[in-house]
Amino acid sequence: MHKIKFMQTYQDYATHLNKIADVSNSIALLNWDQEVMMPPKGAEKRAQQIATLSGIHHELSTENAFGVLLQKLQNDHQLSDNQKRNVFESLVEYNRNKKYTTEFVQEMSRAISQAFNAWNKAKNENNFNFFAPFLDKLVALKRQECELLGYENHPYDALIDLYEPKTTVKELDVLFKDVRNQLVDFVKEIANSPQHEDILMKQYYPKEKQLAYTESILTNMGYDFEAGRQDISTHPFSTSFSSQDSRVTTRVNENDLSEILWSSIHEGGHALYEQGLKIENYGLPEGTYLSLGIHESQSRLWENNVGRSLAFWNNQFPKLQETFPENLTNYSVKDFYNAMNIVKSSLIRTNADELTYHFHVLIRYEIEKELIAGAIEVNDLPSIWNAKYKEYLNIEVPSDTKGVLQDIHWSHGSFGYFPTYSLGSFYAAQFFHKAAQEIPDLENKIEKGNFSELLTWLRTNIHQHGRIYSANELCEKVTGEKLNFSYFMNYAKKKYTSIYQLSNVEINAE
Repeated sequence: MHKIKFMQTYQDYATHLNKIADVSNSIALLNWDQEVMMPPKGAEKRAQQIATLSGIHHELSTENAFGVLLQKLQNDHQLSDNQKRNVFESLVEYNRNKKYTTEFVQEMSRAISQAFNAWNKAKNENNFNFFAPFLDKLVALKRQECELLGYENHPYDALIDLYEPKTTVKELDVLFKDVRNQLVDFVKEIANSPQHEDILMKQYYPKEKQLAYTESILTNMGYDFEAGRQDISTHPFSTSFSSQDSRVTTRVNENDLSEILWSSIHEGGHALYEQGLKIENYGLPEGTYLSLGIHESQSRLWENNVGRSLAFWNNQFPKLQETFPENLTNYSVKDFYNAMNIVKSSLIRTNADELTYHFHVLIRYEIEKELIAGAIEVNDLPSIWNAKYKEYLNIEVPSDTKGVLQDIHWSHGSFGYFPTYSLGSFYAAQFFHKAAQEIPDLENKIEKGNFSELLTWLRTNIHQHGRIYSANELCEKVTGEKLNFSYFMNYAKKKYTSIYQLSNVEINAE
């Protein structure tokens, strides 16, 4: 491949990062197509195409001349603070990338493409054994990756750092201890209270009407369809090729309206974050999302703090009734609100309520760190998975499809990703609490369908900064303190004490 021989200035640095971003986003586009539109016979060559581009991406990212330039710019006192931060973040990433060989990157890329297609088939056929050898290869590569990257205490730390920099097993163990000590008992109290019905969700809702309605919600949230689109995929996700092309996918179940509602709003929150990054910073750390925990905070804030609130549906429910009059005419907004906020154990993580959801994450976290450490092996996964679902959620897993095969992440090689889902919810509660303090009468604005001030607040305080701050620095800058689990617990207690008419629940003063 052509080597870049002369890179002297900050502008050379920015130009080089643009090239790296172009290749990375081309890979992302091929992945999007693979999950949304690609015909089955395209799988083999698609794996080859992605592997080739991954090799080019790695070579550009580890170019010796690029490393020399980064070292030079690190000592350039004429750079602005943001420029210095960009260079610092790029140097950290450069040094990490240098630990990989191009051959390893390409091998990992091929293994992921093959594993994804194997997972898709295994899930459709309810057969973990078909996926197991592909996953086994991926796990072996991931263990090798931990050794390449290095770690101080637990090998899983190396993988967590890829998604949530500077976060460790030691810190996550403390966080999930809070989940066990505080959330478990609260969920039990809810389970012992009179339960609501969700039958109104489980009616026939035509697919095209569902899609049109969720597109109207996304538009109302501020999602720019001139810079994005919504499609259907097996596992809902969002992806971005720039702030001017940030896409979402969703899942439609014509017999369960809740699936598309929370998928679309959730992925829309992710996409709003990407659309809020400054296009002039394309390719630079300043133009890139901060971490997956912060990314998830944006999707969870819109999905839960906004989208599952009574204020939101006081505005939206009449429109929903107009769309599905035969389904909802005889129901009130309170009926709908109660139905969407039922707390109960369930099999599928993406369909879980916002409280038991964290038990799903806890299960995956415990499995992953043991799998990467070599304490368990791939063939053990179905039985361990099923046992943990019985232990934490008290439910029997009827099939691999609804159990160990339900998530796409392992087929993507995304080990270390799951903890960020819980981190995101906890950040979201803290951010939304601060937004409500700083935006006058926010709840009333939401009730009127006016989200512009909330989106502006998020753009100003979170989106525009990219990776200029660490997650902890950003949280402290925005809210005045580091991540504090009590904000989530207070939010949960206030909301569900009202919904379930609980008594003797202590809510901390704010």
